[in-house]
Amino acid sequence: MDARVGQVRDLLHEAAEVHHRVYEITDGVDPDWASWYADWLIRLSDLPSLLGTTPVPSELIYEFVGLDKAYGREAPGEPWESYYARRLLTAFRDGTPTP
Repeated sequence: MDARVGQVRDLLHEAAEVHHRVYEITDGVDPDWASWYADWLIRLSDLPSLLGTTPVPSELIYEFVGLDKAYGREAPGEPWESYYARRLLTAFRDGTPTP
């Protein structure tokens, strides 16, 4: 596995743990979770350096919403963090989001 995939996967896992703590009072229910993740990952993690760019929040939110739908549809049989990590690195390849 590419080292960056593992690093992004670990950041996503950490974000999930923090999000769960923040939203513990609602059992983790947050209909706008993608916005929270995007903000946290852009401002408080190494995700921008791992992607080679600082995503515009709306671009990252868009990716998260699409990944959530694709993961549910494809049921890939792997942890969501690994699935998202590979796809995010592909989407932001060379520091630019794919159209």
